[in-house]
Amino acid sequence: MQALGVTWRKIASNIRGTSPVAYFRRAVKVAFSDKYLLYTNVTISISLSSLGDIMEQTYEIYTKEQDEYDFKRTMHMAFSGAAVGVLCHHWYKVLDKVIVGKTTDMVVKKLLLDQIIFSPIMIATFFGSVALFEENPLENFKEELKDKFITLYKAEWTVWPPAQIINFYFLPTRFRVLYDNTISLGYDVYTSQVKHSKDIKNIPNEMKQKEIS
Repeated sequence: MQALGVTWRKIASNIRGTSPVAYFRRAVKVAFSDKYLLYTNVTISISLSSLGDIMEQTYEIYTKEQDEYDFKRTMHMAFSGAAVGVLCHHWYKVLDKVIVGKTTDMVVKKLLLDQIIFSPIMIATFFGSVALFEENPLENFKEELKDKFITLYKAEWTVWPPAQIINFYFLPTRFRVLYDNTISLGYDVYTSQVKHSKDIKNIPNEMKQKEIS
């Protein structure tokens, strides 16, 4: 986290003294440059993972499932977001180097590799990174992976194929994680609910009730 703070101070110092529009353009150019892209992607992932958890907790407070915000829980989700952000950053760079081009065939290949190989890694990383802060982390990780992996993996196949077609076909590599996290905000709410739900079987019904309300 300290490295992120130092990096963003350096970025800010490099773009001072310009008009607001020029400042924004310069900030985007610097933030998404090869030099700072990893820090940008991790910051985006931390921010939106935290926001997704806060949104889920807001709903849980509204429905009387909990009394107040648990900011320790949000910090744990932020840490998970950082881990996922690092993985996504490197995954997309490798994927675009291995499969070059934006033909339909190339996009389908990237999509299948993303869903079959990377999605399970992401889910395991999510549960593993949050489990580090819990008692008996290894046992909790194994139990949650066993009980909740299939639920999240099914959701992955529902949410991501349409979104990733756009990602792989239209966007350059440097914007993939930003797009990924923007689409993922609603999914982060769901993953937070899955992670912190004691009864995994009730989750689909709870999600339907949210959509109705």
